[in-house]
Amino acid sequence: MWLYEKKLQYPVKVSTCNPMLAKFLIEQYGGADGELAAALRYLNQRYSIPDKVIGLLTDIGTEEFAHLEMIATMIYKLTKDATPEQLKAAGLGAHYANHGHALYYHDAAGNPWTATYIQAKSDPIADLYEDIAAEEKARATYQWIINMSDDPDLNDSLRFLREREIIHSQRFREAVEIIKDDRKQQKIF
Repeated sequence: MWLYEKKLQYPVKVSTCNPMLAKFLIEQYGGADGELAAALRYLNQRYSIPDKVIGLLTDIGTEEFAHLEMIATMIYKLTKDATPEQLKAAGLGAHYANHGHALYYHDAAGNPWTATYIQAKSDPIADLYEDIAAEEKARATYQWIINMSDDPDLNDSLRFLREREIIHSQRFREAVEIIKDDRKQQKIF
């Protein structure tokens, strides 16, 4: 059962049309370390992880979908008034030729999203370290996009997302310790 509240997790405001900034944000939409890959990774891994941390993967996985919705909103707002010439100048000409103003899951370089981005080993420690790395890479990407952005309104939302990546990384680190403690008690190494 899902309860969907028809509002974004955090408000998204954009000051001006900026297709170049949208191109950078596409990395977090359909890139290897973006929100879609994270959501699917965590929701998939929860089937082979100890019961004590299933809820964590479910909670963070579903939150990543909320982040995906925020990124989609940002990209849409940054490009909705862009002309084909502006999109082409921003390096989004091929995207426009294939999809118009529609969003499509690919990275900033135009490579389509692929299921190979989703890692799962059925070893809780390995999977959680993968999750920590994914969150830290997403945090770094958000920071780099903030560094390139001159839109204070958008940067506010990007800072929110960057901070959530830090929290997720911390929660996954705590889950590693929970599993390590369980293994010690059960003498499993």
